[in-house]
Amino acid sequence: MEIDSDVPQFLAAQRRQAPAQLQNYYNTFEDLYERKLWHQLTLAVQEFVSKPESGPFQVALYQQFISEWEAKMSQLKLVTVGVSAARQIPDHTQAREFLKTLTEKVDKDETRDAYVLAKMEATHFGLLLGDLDSTKKDLEECSKHLDSFDSVDPQINASYLRVSADYYKIKADYAKYYKNALLYLACVNIDDLSTAEKASRANDLALSALLGDSIYNFGELLMHPILESLVGTEREWLKNLLFAFNSGDIGKFEALAPHFAQENILQSNMTALRQKICLMSLTETVFKRNSDNRSIPFATISSETKLPLEEVEILVMKALSLGLIKGTIDQVDSVVRVHWVQPRVLDRNQIKGMQERLSAWNENVRKTALTMEAEAVDVYA
Repeated sequence: MEIDSDVPQFLAAQRRQAPAQLQNYYNTFEDLYERKLWHQLTLAVQEFVSKPESGPFQVALYQQFISEWEAKMSQLKLVTVGVSAARQIPDHTQAREFLKTLTEKVDKDETRDAYVLAKMEATHFGLLLGDLDSTKKDLEECSKHLDSFDSVDPQINASYLRVSADYYKIKADYAKYYKNALLYLACVNIDDLSTAEKASRANDLALSALLGDSIYNFGELLMHPILESLVGTEREWLKNLLFAFNSGDIGKFEALAPHFAQENILQSNMTALRQKICLMSLTETVFKRNSDNRSIPFATISSETKLPLEEVEILVMKALSLGLIKGTIDQVDSVVRVHWVQPRVLDRNQIKGMQERLSAWNENVRKTALTMEAEAVDVYA
């Protein structure tokens, strides 16, 4: 490979324009390029683009320098650098076209992983432009590629899951957004996310958990550190609301309800939210009882859920149909007999309640053992 005489001139010009903390990188680039040390040059470029102040210089670096030797570098790393450059382009259409060109370069069987990453990042800009049909098509295509891989680089998974979550957010499919957004967070180090992005993700996850008609277990979200980004902000009440739902605390739900005026989507779904908190209050009522004491009168459920007595049976039937509990309804005696309740993550108060029940059970076992021991003495006396 011949050394392009324009490269040193380009690097020298960029070095003069760059801030002092970046100028030495251009010296390194020229040295490694002339010595054809492609691996070391790739690492130097990756370090350069990781610097926030390099943003205004990345597109030119890619187009006039990296493109000269791109075949010599890992194609996945090439795409990673290209994606970083594309994010510096303010016009979404131009950024999308930039990445489409890159996608075509890596559209080969041997670089299919790089292709998926480039495709997803181009799709991200298409989604920003409102192209939902192409986004759906691209997600379906890349999902098939990912399923065919023996292993997947976390950044590729993260890109696919992030775009998927953003697509389902626009489609208002709360359950699918919740699933994909949580999986995305599992693929990244949340410390690398900006404060604004962490708060935005936490806000959207909280809303999707509350509004998802099939989500009745918030365990993964309640344990996730992303929720801490809401603490100390005007949205902290959302975190508190999640914990209120998780424990079926209707009183706390009512106390937090005035905040719904800040979030129109919650205000407009108040009826569904009330039913959901009642269902979670029912499961909490069952959970708090010992396994041998789960024949619950309708009157007790009415008291716990604050529902009229005539609406209790409908609530129980809804819980049974959703698989939140398993049992039977005795309409004659107005009693529901529960033999299973959906497992879920417990907060400190719930754990304390379980500890107390275990202690009571342990005491009952001890008393039974003492009674049997005393009776055995009488038998053999």
